[in-house]
Amino acid sequence: MSVSWWIWAVLMLAIAAMLAVDLFLHRDNHVVGFREAAAWSGIWIAAGLLFGVVLWAWQGGDVAGTYYAGYLIEKALSIDNVFVFALIFTYFAVPAAFQHKVLFWGVIGALAFRLVFIFVGAELLETFFWTAYVFGAFLVWTGYKMAFRHDQQTPPDRNPVVRLVRKVVPTDPAFHGDRFFARVDGRRVATLLFVVLIAVEATDLIFAIDSVAAILAITTSTFIVWTANAFAVLGLRSLYFCLAGLLRRFVHLHYGLAVLLAFAGVKLILSETPVGKLPIPVTLGVIVVTIAVSIGWSLRSTTPDPEARDADAAGSSPGTAR
Repeated sequence: MSVSWWIWAVLMLAIAAMLAVDLFLHRDNHVVGFREAAAWSGIWIAAGLLFGVVLWAWQGGDVAGTYYAGYLIEKALSIDNVFVFALIFTYFAVPAAFQHKVLFWGVIGALAFRLVFIFVGAELLETFFWTAYVFGAFLVWTGYKMAFRHDQQTPPDRNPVVRLVRKVVPTDPAFHGDRFFARVDGRRVATLLFVVLIAVEATDLIFAIDSVAAILAITTSTFIVWTANAFAVLGLRSLYFCLAGLLRRFVHLHYGLAVLLAFAGVKLILSETPVGKLPIPVTLGVIVVTIAVSIGWSLRSTTPDPEARDADAAGSSPGTAR
């Protein structure tokens, strides 16, 4: 799919405008509540779905279907980002009022990283056919690790990038409001909030490799891969504030994400065999069913038993002996 430079320019300007509006509305660093986050999630999801409609009218159903498949798989994988963001914010005890600012600039970095990975990855797949086997095997291995080693989390401050920044940049181990840099004893230093931002960026860098490789298994069109990534990542901040309180219930979601990564890897490998690329309807179907089953399984597993809930209520009623 060939796209003129001016279309890229218009898209970038539109994304920049949406980010500017978001930054302006959150300039006071207020705590983002569920209702506000849900409204913004609706806006970002609507924008992503509407772009698919534009692609449908412009390039046809196959291109739009490819975009939606990429968008869905990136949106699903972004939920795992939310788990890690929650871990980082809890570990560093980041005040709720400053979390949006960290995520905002984290998204800016995520878009930049993904743009580089997309062009490099697409060029490799187009130039060297064997890279499909390498990327495919990497995705299958990542899926395996997600399914069976999901609980093995590295403390954020032990991240190599975070440790390197602390060694190179003078850092004050405290928050200074919403500032990333401050003056302490006459010296300009990075604040703890900047360390948190680096932890978020470093973590997302790892997720970006997985997600970009997964979408490249669907298509090597840089425009489709970039737009699917961009519209999914743009809603990452509001998704975090929507799901932060529900994360404990998504106990089996990582199995679904593992299946999606492994499926993308197998799909990428098959594309360089006589089997060829799987039809987009099949890809969309696998993605939708996998996400629905893993979320439904999680919610069902974490729903309190009615009898146990009634027993707890009775046990805690006034006058009950303890």
